[in-house]
Amino acid sequence: MKDYQVIIIGFGPSGAMAANLLGKAGITTLCVDRTTEVYDKPRAIALDHEIMRLFDNIGLRQDIEAHVAPFDLSEHFGASGQLLRRVGMVGKPYPLGYTPTMVFTQPPVERALRAHAVQWPSVSVSLGTEVTAVSNVSDKAVVSLREADGTERAVSAQYVIACDGASSGTRERLGLTLEDLNFDEPWVVVDVLVNPDKLDRVPVNSSHFCNPERPVAYIVGPQNHRRWEIMLREDENPRDVEKPEWVWKFLDRWITPDDATIWRSAAYRFHALVATHWRQGRFFLAGDAAHQQPPILGQGMCQGMRDVANLCWKLKAVLKDGAPPELLDTYGNERREHVRELILKIKEIGAVLCERDPEAAIRRDERILAESDGLPRTLFRQSIIPPIRHGLIDPTTGSGAGELFPQPIVTFRGKSCLLDDVCGGGWRLIIDGGRFGTLPPSTVDEARQLGMTILHLGSSIASAHSDVIPFVEDDGILDHWFGERKTSAAIVRPDHYVYSVATSKESIERHLRNLGSHLRRVNPRSVTTEEVA
Repeated sequence: MKDYQVIIIGFGPSGAMAANLLGKAGITTLCVDRTTEVYDKPRAIALDHEIMRLFDNIGLRQDIEAHVAPFDLSEHFGASGQLLRRVGMVGKPYPLGYTPTMVFTQPPVERALRAHAVQWPSVSVSLGTEVTAVSNVSDKAVVSLREADGTERAVSAQYVIACDGASSGTRERLGLTLEDLNFDEPWVVVDVLVNPDKLDRVPVNSSHFCNPERPVAYIVGPQNHRRWEIMLREDENPRDVEKPEWVWKFLDRWITPDDATIWRSAAYRFHALVATHWRQGRFFLAGDAAHQQPPILGQGMCQGMRDVANLCWKLKAVLKDGAPPELLDTYGNERREHVRELILKIKEIGAVLCERDPEAAIRRDERILAESDGLPRTLFRQSIIPPIRHGLIDPTTGSGAGELFPQPIVTFRGKSCLLDDVCGGGWRLIIDGGRFGTLPPSTVDEARQLGMTILHLGSSIASAHSDVIPFVEDDGILDHWFGERKTSAAIVRPDHYVYSVATSKESIERHLRNLGSHLRRVNPRSVTTEEVA
């Protein structure tokens, strides 16, 4: 029986991202999927700057940029067709260095993810392979496989990540259940490729048409890709509404068959579900196997990517860096509550946008406009994403703990780059030199014993310690972040979430000691300034 450190079941977006993260970490990994090709139709259509940061971290940003476009303005129209509000993204300077919200074309991006994963020497991929059984056996997880030619074999690993979709066979075999958050609605999703000379016939901006007779979402995708998400009535047959004749009849207020080509039309029942437990023994759920949510705000794939980003750095810490296995328990604690909170917010927004009672819809429109003094206001999508509130963070240290740490454009050694290019993706301690001053050598040494990269924001530093990396930022993003939270230092996790904030040498040292009790690294390998440059 061949043994791996990690087995990934499912090679869709979440599984492929996990393979890349583990491959970059040098973890011996096997990915299995019963399909052999990427599904050639778009399903996910939106991603955000946190996910683009992950693509950049694994070295894939440039390969996918041609398939990505800004997801800027979305307009909400009321029951009478009046503009109620706009939803957009914050302007420059962007907090993570990328356009905050984006649309993308899934098939080529997913193919790029898969191709990149197989380039890592420690990653193996077995496609056309069906999982027939899973079990926790002593100190291993065992997965039984059936190849396309009927050959059966078993493989083992220290841990398994199940990314095998909404109908996850692994989840079912493990007996893990989903909590139903009471959302069950029928929709049809229509993806259209509009002829380039007919693009002026469709709306310029993405839109929600909040007509109680039939709520509709319209999304401007990359290039000539446009999507309509159409709410169905209970008496409509899902198979009928997928047919071209129904679709074209609905779209004829904008375009005709002479103007565009239907790429996909598929009926769905959108659900709001979260796994009650995300782990059984050495098996973990991630992506759609762990949660399903309405498509409002386009966070479905993003949440799966956050899952594996959270889990994979912890697997590396346990498998390579000597951290205790109990660290992995924080994965489900953190992700379940984060996903649940966001789904409930999405569900609340959906209930407003998709109000089916005509009188209630009129009252909704009046209320929304009254809240902004009768004029449509602009909201920002990223303000809806919650921080981490539970797990490996220390919220008692002050405002900022559990948040996603910013990534400004910085100047380092005379060159302009993003902060991650300077410090990599591991643990880091960032000091605001203007507010904090410098760290004493003893604190630097303590942080280095935890494998941290130490960065000092400021044009110059008085410390002679060679392990402290000085940098300056171009647009004041970090200066604003530290000032708004009334703090001057942050300990940041490998997945870019803030473990704790601090204002003094004594508090940093206390946080480092507390963190060390969770990580307890064995023979930590120091990272030199040259390695992160």
